[in-house]
Amino acid sequence: MILADRKEEYYRALLEKRTEYEGVFYVGVKTTGVFCRPTCPARKPKFENCEFYETAEQALLASFRPCQRCRPLSHPNQVSELVRLLVEAVEENPEKRWKDQDFENLSIDASTARRQFKKRFGMTFVKYARARRMGLALKSIRAGQTVIDAQLSTGYDSSSGFRDAFSRIMGAAPTLLDDSNLLKASWLDTPLGPMIAIANEEALYLLEFVDRRGLEREIERLRQKTKSAIIPGITNPIRSIESELAQYFDGKLSEFKTPLMLFGSPFQKSVWEQLIKIPSGETRSYSDIALTVGNPNAFRAVAQANGANQLAIVIPCHRVINTNGGLGGYGGGLTRKNWLLNHEKQGSN
Repeated sequence: MILADRKEEYYRALLEKRTEYEGVFYVGVKTTGVFCRPTCPARKPKFENCEFYETAEQALLASFRPCQRCRPLSHPNQVSELVRLLVEAVEENPEKRWKDQDFENLSIDASTARRQFKKRFGMTFVKYARARRMGLALKSIRAGQTVIDAQLSTGYDSSSGFRDAFSRIMGAAPTLLDDSNLLKASWLDTPLGPMIAIANEEALYLLEFVDRRGLEREIERLRQKTKSAIIPGITNPIRSIESELAQYFDGKLSEFKTPLMLFGSPFQKSVWEQLIKIPSGETRSYSDIALTVGNPNAFRAVAQANGANQLAIVIPCHRVINTNGGLGGYGGGLTRKNWLLNHEKQGSN
């Protein structure tokens, strides 16, 4: 049963289309008989016409049918048919340089493609296609092809234009990149909203909710710190964490095995190591963690280390709360933190 004050909170989230509430609640609309996710683009109902549910199953059992606009039975931001079509078109001819006429030939509006790709990948379709071409260029250069051949194969007549475009997308000039500084990024759908995973072939470097504030700066710092290019793609650690997250949200996994790469000070790493030791379904206070790392007065530094964690859920900073029982902070939003704690408590019972 959802309490009255929680209903008011959920209604505000509905009006504001707040993505951090994805998977936390669903709203049934009495006047239409449909139920929606929090970010539904449809016109918002009056408060008195709303019924709030914790799961889609509860809404269905209450005789509400799924909304055709926000599709609450699918993952949040599930890839649209238009995006799927264009991704397949890029893969069929990844060296293609797209023009307006190409969209018209597919009966696709270029502005719609731009908007949907921006929502899905954080970049426009043109930038996505360009990044894919540049990824091929990088692969060719590593395989021994000359820079000029890679330049021509990706459609650049000017060597300076190619190098500038390459450096802008990859973060380094083509002759400076090799296997040791290439990271791949992939979009992962979860019940609490989409996440981005960044990894090489050995370890996971970053796992964050896509709507986390400051994520772009966080990714840029990672790129600078590792002196790496970050391009769309899949690696074994990304496959591993995607599988483990699915098990975690199904309540079938409490300990992650995907190999991790940690960047931080010795103190931050010591805090993260303690976080991993907190059993699923339990919490610790910032003071508790400070005590375990041997500095009882460092609870503020512990909070800062929590905020610097780049591996959400896997390094469970959501399990650290205030001494008085308050939730404290969380980069993914307090609503998600509360959901994760409740989810883990249910799994440990």
